[in-house]
Amino acid sequence: MNASRGRQVVLAFLTIAACSAHGAAAELPLERVVDLRLPGNASRLDYQSLDARKHLLFIAHLGDGRVIAVNTALRRVVGVIPNVSAVHGVLAVPQRHTIYASATGTNEVVAIDESSLRVRARMPGGVYPDGMAFDPRHARLFVSDESGGTETVIDTKTDRRVAMIPLGGEVGNTQYDPASGHIFVNVQTRGELVEIDPRTERIINRVALPGCAGNHGLLIDAPNRRAFIACEDNATLVWFDMRTRRVVKEWSIGSEPDVLAIDPQKHLLYVAAESGIVSMLSDGPTVVRIAQGYLAPAAHTVTVDPATHLVYFPLENIDGAPVLRILRPVHQAR
Repeated sequence: MNASRGRQVVLAFLTIAACSAHGAAAELPLERVVDLRLPGNASRLDYQSLDARKHLLFIAHLGDGRVIAVNTALRRVVGVIPNVSAVHGVLAVPQRHTIYASATGTNEVVAIDESSLRVRARMPGGVYPDGMAFDPRHARLFVSDESGGTETVIDTKTDRRVAMIPLGGEVGNTQYDPASGHIFVNVQTRGELVEIDPRTERIINRVALPGCAGNHGLLIDAPNRRAFIACEDNATLVWFDMRTRRVVKEWSIGSEPDVLAIDPQKHLLYVAAESGIVSMLSDGPTVVRIAQGYLAPAAHTVTVDPATHLVYFPLENIDGAPVLRILRPVHQAR
């Protein structure tokens, strides 16, 4: 999530050229519903997290050091949580009635009460806290310490850091797998996917990812026992089989791919990239890329509402202001 911003225009141009060379669709099968203007400066936006039951979308406004709360049913901003310095990650955990945010500027993990939208606690998050995953079985929050090379473990019942797990390299995103009950985390400088047992807080497996350089983005499709990994250094998406622990397939996608999101009913997988290129794949028994095209500058973060199938892209600078672009798929993947 800390890519060089000065290269975005060049990256977008090169990626569009690569799309044409690979015969990928230039136009995305998405139609715009609305551009919702967000408060604050036209500065970097990062992770987002949806509490679908409460229709609340939480967006990390990294450049302004705050978290923005949007009511997706009303399509309006309902709150802003300030003093979350250089916020990268944000994760809604409805079971704890809490929003967790990684304040990289102060190296903290911030717990925000979902009802009052006020900060409840601050915990040490390592050197560069970034992505987060929640283990509901043990009520533990796992936080990627990107440049610190560790996974920070927080007991959400006490709001205390209880462990730091050395990973041996720069850390990408982390995800909880409900099928195994384990935590998976990208170690991007080693090209490995690391498996952690949250009960013992120990590494139980390291798997190499051939064909993937800089494995940063991670999404686990638990019902289909597979994961999708975005490789930011070689603009590649890989399909990883969670049963065999092997890479099944790979695709060339937009430069510096980052965040992934899935619509389980529409069987659509979205991959957002720093270059502004969005890739769409059908998430059926055989995964096929159905479209790839340029959406907007720095369209690197995406989420999907599984109930409405609407797709959300926070964009930092549209006509001088940050906006939340809301889109819908115009047809179902085949």
